[in-house]
Amino acid sequence: MGQMVPFLWCVISFPLTQPVASPFAPPTPTPTLSALTRWNVALQVAFGSLYRDDVLIHPSRVVTILAAACMLQLDALIQQCGETMKETITSKSVCGFYAAAGTYGLDSVKQKCFEWLLNNLMTHQSVDLLKDLSIGLMEKLISSPDLFVMQVEMDVYTALKKWMFLQLVPSWNGPLKQLLSDADNWLSKRRKESCSYSSFLDSEQGQRFAGVFSHVRLQYVINDLISAKIIERDMIIPSSWLSTVYRQQWFSMLRTEQDNDLGPKEINKEQFEVCSMRCGRKLAKDGDYCWRWTGFSFGFDLLVTYTNRFIIFKRNSLSQPCNGTVSLLPRRNIAFRLRLASFDSSGKVICSRSTGYQVLSLEKDQEQMVLNLDSRLLMFPLYICCNFLYTSAEPKPDVDEQPEPSED
Repeated sequence: MGQMVPFLWCVISFPLTQPVASPFAPPTPTPTLSALTRWNVALQVAFGSLYRDDVLIHPSRVVTILAAACMLQLDALIQQCGETMKETITSKSVCGFYAAAGTYGLDSVKQKCFEWLLNNLMTHQSVDLLKDLSIGLMEKLISSPDLFVMQVEMDVYTALKKWMFLQLVPSWNGPLKQLLSDADNWLSKRRKESCSYSSFLDSEQGQRFAGVFSHVRLQYVINDLISAKIIERDMIIPSSWLSTVYRQQWFSMLRTEQDNDLGPKEINKEQFEVCSMRCGRKLAKDGDYCWRWTGFSFGFDLLVTYTNRFIIFKRNSLSQPCNGTVSLLPRRNIAFRLRLASFDSSGKVICSRSTGYQVLSLEKDQEQMVLNLDSRLLMFPLYICCNFLYTSAEPKPDVDEQPEPSED
């Protein structure tokens, strides 16, 4: 009965005839019958918790029950709601849980939802999830050094293009595989109708998305010819941003070619988290894999091998064919962080490993094992995310007139 004291204090502190504005009021300003029914059920659960330690909380009702528990100041029920939310995060519930956790001060739930989004935004994309993500939340995700990127940075840009289209055309309803082509067609139609050579982010319609796109690491998009052509065609990114990045990459290439830049000698964590190349790969089942990520890599042709539970880096110089130029310097350095994870059907991490931040110095055609995996913890499909820096002293591009971060 001790939990009733705060509630009873609220009841006797305010006359019943006087309307009281409360941040914990039912979440619908003009409630429908179904909303009122949900709220009544939530109140029944809340009052019932006064007479028993644990109550059954269905995930679909947890947010409404949390609102009732906060209004009645039932700390034990609030805690139980928080634990239920943490255990039932899915692509359909995560954004609602994140917003509710922010409203009612459940910081641990909010952090859990954010971590889920970092791990699943790129690895398990869905139309519903992209529709639900607010501008402020998406900006936090894209700017985070812990975003679990799949493929290459161009795929981050592509995900944002699909997300932006869904924010502008929320009525769109179709399969995920059709989303990109429809987004491209919408952008193409808009370019023809506007008869303007300015970028979409400079337009009145697009400027609210500028803060999110400012965190795309464009230096790792324009390092691939096909990707660079798509960026130019889309005309989403302001030309001033691209000019700055092209200039920066040109000087980085000259330092590598003419100053014999061997690469980073030590880790500057703050710089690495902002400037490193982000890429990833999905291994569907156990076996032998060898791959390289696309894009100009300043003469460092990195081959990644997974075999017998080992992940191996090789600096390819002469032993394997390579489409681009290869550095023949006796030694080159690379800064990296490698993470891997497996997920259950709801997107929850069931096993994970990380190398931490490291600098590796490799001779021509030298191999180095970077991670030895415990077979008892290994589950497939396995997702691998890597961050790399090939050159030293690589500053963050100073994009002209980048906007202030968006409000969440």
